[in-house]
Formats: sequence, C-alpha cells, structure tokens
Amino acid sequence: MFIEQPAKYLRWIYPRAIWRMDNTQRTVYLTFDDGPIPEVTPWVLSVLEHYNIKATFFMVGDNVRKHPTEYEMVRQAGHRIGNHTFNHIGSLRHGIHSYMLNVEKANAYLHTDLFRPPHGWMKLQHYVAVSSKYRIVMWDLVTRDYSKRLNGQEVLENVKRYARPGSVITFHDSVKSYDKIVYALPRAIEWLQQEGYSFDIIK
Repeated sequence: MFIEQPAKYLRWIYPRAIWRMDNTQRTVYLTFDDGPIPEVTPWVLSVLEHYNIKATFFMVGDNVRKHPTEYEMVRQAGHRIGNHTFNHIGSLRHGIHSYMLNVEKANAYLHTDLFRPPHGWMKLQHYVAVSSKYRIVMWDLVTRDYSKRLNGQEVLENVKRYARPGSVITFHDSVKSYDKIVYALPRAIEWLQQEGYSFDIIK
C-alpha cells in the first residue's frame, strides 16, 4: 500500500501537488505515463475510445519528438497532456538548473501546465521550482503495471483494492507495461463502471 496508495505523510511533502481530486464525487481520473510510443499508445487510445473515456497522458518529451504521430493521436482524441520531462530524468543526479532545462525542453513539444515527476518524487528545491510554473500531479493509486513481479490480474486487483472517489489512477503506456495493461485496463474500466464511477481528465 505504501506504493499503490501513498500514505498521508508522503502527500504532506508536496502540499501543492494534486494527489487526489474531489472525494465527494464518484469520479476517477485515469492517467498514463511515459508515452507516447507506437507499440502501446494507439491501443490505449482504442480502449479509451471504446468506453468513451478521456484521460490524462504524462508524456516524455523525447518520445513526442520521436513519435509525433502518436502525440497527435492523443491530442486529437481530446485527452489532456502533461509534462514528464524530456528524458524521464530524476532529480537525484540533476541540479535545479539542468532539471528545469529538461522540463522546459519537453514543454516546447507538449505545451501544458501539468507536470508529473518521473518516479513520483523530486528533491524539495526542485519541487519548489517546478511548482512555480506547473501544477504538479502525483497519484492516489498507482497500478504498478510496470512491475515484472506482477501479472495483469494483480494489476487489476490493485485497482479494485485501492480505487476510491477522486482517485488519480496511474497506468503506463509503455512496452514494459503492455502485457499487464492488455489484461487489466479494459477490465478495470468495466469494474469501475459497474461500481458507479465516472471518468474525467485533470483540469
């Protein structure tokens, strides 16, 4: 649970970040990290279109540079775009100047006011710098679809166990997650619908 649904004290570290949306509404917010890539992103889009759902995609700038067609597919479908740095870098090995240059390099392609740090954390000085320009979006539920230790059923069970009103739910449109989300994503959407949830984008 420490990973799937972060404890309150972790949320206090970044008080201006969005971890969960309005908990009085039975609405969840699907997000996808690390794309766009041609092997996975179009399939994710087809699933979302099938269920008439809009989501928020936190994109790596270099992936947008390499795969502009897939970026345009996401944008033209009406989904929300977020910044996930240009090279999926963490703040541990980067000072504020080089980190912010990387973020801004990505935003030259992405044109967004939303940001999610790779790996879901930043040093506090980086958080202060980024939050002066962007709305930082973390998560209320990370499915762990990237984990080699989990299968699709276990990813689905994470959604069933931890989803709640206002949850920001994180999947990945990446190659390493594909074998899990092929199973888990449509089943998670159907389960959430059966539980009375609606879907929205981060606004």
